[in-house]
Amino acid sequence: MRISFKINGKKVSVDVAPEARLLDIIRDELGLTGTKEGCSKGECGACSVIVDGELVNSCLFPASQAEGRVITTIEGLSLGDKIHPIQKAFIDEGAVQCGFCTPGMVLAAKVLLDKKRNPSEEDIKKALSGNLCRCTGYTKIKNAVKKAAKKR
Repeated sequence: MRISFKINGKKVSVDVAPEARLLDIIRDELGLTGTKEGCSKGECGACSVIVDGELVNSCLFPASQAEGRVITTIEGLSLGDKIHPIQKAFIDEGAVQCGFCTPGMVLAAKVLLDKKRNPSEEDIKKALSGNLCRCTGYTKIKNAVKKAAKKR
């Protein structure tokens, strides 16, 4: 089946198999490799993308359900040659370590900060709870979200 949607501000149309996952379309068909495959079970958040303003695990999201949607991947956050302020805060706070979880963490932070300009510590923990990081103790990541919130 052929589906059309907007990704990172660009309208695209792709052919998808009925069993195709959004993750596969993003990486394999569209070449946007910032979205990572981690657990393939929706537990790690490495594959997180934003669909119509909500964070979703693209490894569990049927590609056919992307029809008519607006999707943002980590590649869609940059402002031309400039990185997004949330990405800058992650770099400034040393919250990037190996980088595998970073795209999902940054997108989770974006969804949170789009909804709450001044999130509490509990809000931040809850927003990041679907994303696993094996390199940090989450302190630097939480600090990066707080820093990004202050710069908005």
